[in-house]
Amino acid sequence: MTTLPNRPNTALLVIDVQNGTVNGSHNRDTVIANINTLLDKARAEQVPVVWVQHNDEHLPRDSDAWQYVPELTRLDSEPLVHKCYLDSFEDTDLESHLSAGGVGRLIVTGAQTDACIRSTLHGALVRGYDAILVGDAHTTEDLSQWGAPAPEQVVAHTNLSWGWQAAPGRKGGTVETKDVTFTD
Repeated sequence: MTTLPNRPNTALLVIDVQNGTVNGSHNRDTVIANINTLLDKARAEQVPVVWVQHNDEHLPRDSDAWQYVPELTRLDSEPLVHKCYLDSFEDTDLESHLSAGGVGRLIVTGAQTDACIRSTLHGALVRGYDAILVGDAHTTEDLSQWGAPAPEQVVAHTNLSWGWQAAPGRKGGTVETKDVTFTD
């Protein structure tokens, strides 16, 4: 139901599942396994997969922390978008990849829930996309020592609040890995 004209397709976004972003994150191994399940399903259904990779002073490009986790494998045919802001659309070529594929609906996975995931979800909705969060395929680190809720609460709250997110002609939503469909 996207507001983007002639964009009937769906893409799977894999955001920042890098060594430095998920090392020690809540439910790390299960989240990565769920993302692998979604990758297999998307590839089998010939659904575009777009990878997003963050870099900044904490994740310097080409460092070990910057690398995607070894449990996930990007195919050469799958675009890799480099970013340095929380929103995967900001100052990147993400939009051009999605436009070229006629994509108006996004299935969102990755890290960190309270930073790049939330920012990208909101950025997508504002730009006219439908943006579906896979509730058991995103994670975050424990920032409770700085006053944040425990990571499982951050994930749960994000799943709850994104479940009823909408805007005129666009919708959000939260779904579990087992219930993901790539057709609207």
